[in-house]
Amino acid sequence: LIDNLPCATKFENVETHEVLYEHGYRLGLYTKKTEETYINNHLIMKLYYHKESEDLYRVVGFEVEPKSIDSKRINVNNDGTCAIQNGQEMQKIDPKNENAITTTYEVIWANSETRWASRWDTYLAMTDAQIHWFSIVNSVIVVFFLAGILSMIIVKTLRRDIARYNQEDADDGSEETGWKLVHGDVFRPPHRKNVLAALIGSGIQIFLMSLIVIVFAALGMLSPSSRGALITAASFLYVFMGLIAGFYAGRIYKTIRGSNWKRTAALTATIYPGIVFGIGFFLNFFIWGKRSSGAVPLSTMVAILVMWLGISFPLVCVGFYFGYRKQPYDHPVRTNQIPRQVPEQQWFLHPVLSTLMAGVLPFGAMFIELFFIFSAIWENQYYYLFGFLFLVFIIIIISCSQISIVITYFQLCGEDYHWWWRSFIASGGSAFYVFAYSIFYFFTKLDITEVIPIMLYFGYTFLICFTFWTLTGTIGFIASYIFVRKIYAAVKIE
Repeated sequence: LIDNLPCATKFENVETHEVLYEHGYRLGLYTKKTEETYINNHLIMKLYYHKESEDLYRVVGFEVEPKSIDSKRINVNNDGTCAIQNGQEMQKIDPKNENAITTTYEVIWANSETRWASRWDTYLAMTDAQIHWFSIVNSVIVVFFLAGILSMIIVKTLRRDIARYNQEDADDGSEETGWKLVHGDVFRPPHRKNVLAALIGSGIQIFLMSLIVIVFAALGMLSPSSRGALITAASFLYVFMGLIAGFYAGRIYKTIRGSNWKRTAALTATIYPGIVFGIGFFLNFFIWGKRSSGAVPLSTMVAILVMWLGISFPLVCVGFYFGYRKQPYDHPVRTNQIPRQVPEQQWFLHPVLSTLMAGVLPFGAMFIELFFIFSAIWENQYYYLFGFLFLVFIIIIISCSQISIVITYFQLCGEDYHWWWRSFIASGGSAFYVFAYSIFYFFTKLDITEVIPIMLYFGYTFLICFTFWTLTGTIGFIASYIFVRKIYAAVKIE
């Protein structure tokens, strides 16, 4: 970093001759044919400056050109300077023995017409806009396809069902069939209601945080030029969104007839951040063991712990208390005392199959954007396409809602009223495909060989997938819950 500007390596696309910039610089060179390794031990730092006034100059560019120079060609003078002899010999590394290496650098200053306000443009330039537009078009097609299924199959069938059910009420001799048959059990409280309420609260907290961060980033308020601004904003928003998340979790818990609200409030405040903090703290031990500069300092871990237990935890509990005191959500039908027996289900309604089928379409709507996000995280590249990310986020919300409604409708038609957990897990099925894609990405795009880096990759990827599962599961559950209330409110039940 120089003047808060990270170095970049300049290179040219062989086919298009387009000048591109790569964040950082290559540490060396490895040739597979000869199995020889060379290290870049000489850096040419090109600093570009812009003259603002007679006595004011500002750094507007920082390029690095790395070279490998054999230490025998470097003559070090007594005053600290050095001279490099002409030649082609490079600094070879012997992995089996110790290597004496002389590292050198030189600085070149150059005038530039680039102004201070535009100095980040080379880093944030979007070189593959066509691919992103293809991603958006692909995603929109998927959503319209889902909307077509929903409108043609569900809406049309529902209208016919509701009309038939209401007509059957007029004829006393008819038997109830289909989803109306389970009206006395459809709002029966689910098993593990406290865990469900806690996960929904965590999902609402993640959803609000993600939406606000993406919107502000798309408006240009969280630029990568302000180092750490994005993660700081996300952390504080997550902490303070705990009040709203706790409120809705408490009201849902009251609706599904939960009685131990204090324990559930504590679970809501700890289930998601506890898993994230626990795995992150465990992985950080290995980074400390490697003495890496990428390890999170102990003081930062303590600060995160204080934010969680000192701010987020109380806010979630306060919100849960007020949500639990509110009136529960009204259900249009009464629940019977004795639960019905669920008949044997069709093979395609099996929980595993329905989850896998439900996860395909939301994943198909986002997997191209996922590639760029993974590249930004694991290949040290900048991601600044928050406008595209916002559109993909909206598409994910719509697609998860639609697919969850479809799965819930077919389940109720099969006279299976255990839809609470199914709607959450099925709409979160795309997280399974994200993890499967991360395995594919690991073997095709990355070259990680040591145990600890592999552990870090899959540990952090698991946290990403768990977060995504909680988010999409909550979206699907809320959509299904609204759908079920609407359809049972539309039929007359004696």
